[in-house]
Amino acid sequence: MSNKLYIIAIGGSGAKCVESIVQIAATGLYTKEEIEVLFVDPDENNGNVDRARKTLSTYQECQQLVTGGSTEQQIEWMSTPIKSYDLWSPFQGKLGGRELASYFNYGTMDAGLANLLEVLYTPDERNQQLDEGFRGRPAIGAAVMSQIDLKRLEIEPWGSFIQSINNAVGAQGKQARVLLCGSIFGGTGASGIPTIARLLRNKLEQQNIADRVKLGGLFLLPYFSFTVPPGAETNGLYAASDQFLLNTESALRYYVTQASQLFDTVYLLGNENTSEVEFSVGNTTQKNRPHFVELYAALAVRDFLIEDRDDALMSITRDKVGEIKWSDLPDDFNVKKLMTNAARLAYLWTSDIEKTAKYTLDNGFKVACRDEPWLDKYYDLQADSQDRFDLPHQQKGIEILSSWSRSYLLWLQELHFDKIDRLQLFNTQIFGDLNGNIQFHKLQELLLGDTREQRTKQDKDDIVRIKDRLRRHEVKSVQGINRGTVGLAKSLYLNSQFN
Repeated sequence: MSNKLYIIAIGGSGAKCVESIVQIAATGLYTKEEIEVLFVDPDENNGNVDRARKTLSTYQECQQLVTGGSTEQQIEWMSTPIKSYDLWSPFQGKLGGRELASYFNYGTMDAGLANLLEVLYTPDERNQQLDEGFRGRPAIGAAVMSQIDLKRLEIEPWGSFIQSINNAVGAQGKQARVLLCGSIFGGTGASGIPTIARLLRNKLEQQNIADRVKLGGLFLLPYFSFTVPPGAETNGLYAASDQFLLNTESALRYYVTQASQLFDTVYLLGNENTSEVEFSVGNTTQKNRPHFVELYAALAVRDFLIEDRDDALMSITRDKVGEIKWSDLPDDFNVKKLMTNAARLAYLWTSDIEKTAKYTLDNGFKVACRDEPWLDKYYDLQADSQDRFDLPHQQKGIEILSSWSRSYLLWLQELHFDKIDRLQLFNTQIFGDLNGNIQFHKLQELLLGDTREQRTKQDKDDIVRIKDRLRRHEVKSVQGINRGTVGLAKSLYLNSQFN
């Protein structure tokens, strides 16, 4: 029985996990089964959510181009389709203002209930506009999230999301695996994960399919912090990183005593050395760089999808404090191989193929073929051919592949940005600014911890030899599409692999 994966990403940290999930999906580390993603956030303009949605859109366009929508592709790269239900806000369809007082109709409340609200929440908390999230206050988030009921799980996009789970475990005979991910030290994730998990569990039981659905929780513990600069515009309440540990302790106590029965599997991920990020109250300015904890989150998703663990307590450690190497990652052999193969493809495409494509457009196909004789293996000049280099769809394909390549390389580059815990996976210095300053012909320097023999490196990493393999490649053996831009990309992937 195959497993069907659903991701519910709650809050900005949940969205950051999705960004890494998407990048890992490109490498082929998941399965060919479609992943379905739903974002949950009251801050509909959250910068982290926006970045994750754009990353996902870039991936979807490239994955569709490469596979043509087929699930028969044999190569690992781009083999996992991802569907998005986009963003749902707990304020969706709610009339009135987006402050706690309006949400609970404080002005017309029974006196006793109004007094209770006044005891539980300060005037600032009652009147704070929540368009930019719950301001790091789980108590505010819990009050809003607690108003979600089962009927609201029938509105869109929840209706389609739950119907898909029904179809997967019913007509398709699969096991559905639903993973909720987010932080438990802020406001949205801490309040949203247990509430949505309970509603979802109840809904699945109501529909008699709970026994065929595995529910998981990926809880992010503190791994970043920030300092509020003097004179910063806070617009009222704001999250305070010195409260993160206290929030985490409260959340974990709740899960142990109240919510342990909700989840079949739980992953706890954090870091004792918090990385400094820029202060933001929310909205478009809340946009943090990728972090290695989110890479671990994406690999935890892989574990949840592939492995069956009953009553197992698993832990991950690293050899040395202050750095993360390949050997510190779970299933490091396969992770290293597939992440490296994708990185090699993206680097070669960005540093060389793009340059060749521009030269070909500027100087003509025949002239370019004199310098790059592999070109006419994938393109031709016949007037009625769909493989003409200058056709709009071939040029659009180059543009799409370039967008994905830069997205993947930028993600890797920013993962390595942290100076406290140094990621020792790739030499991202050779990426430059991923525009004109990218370093050419440095493929041999890409992988850190490369133990291959020098002879192997010379054969596998030399761009002249790689292009010669492109020229000699039997195009019929390129899975899926034989020629054109997509055929070239697949052939480049196959002929530049690490192993």
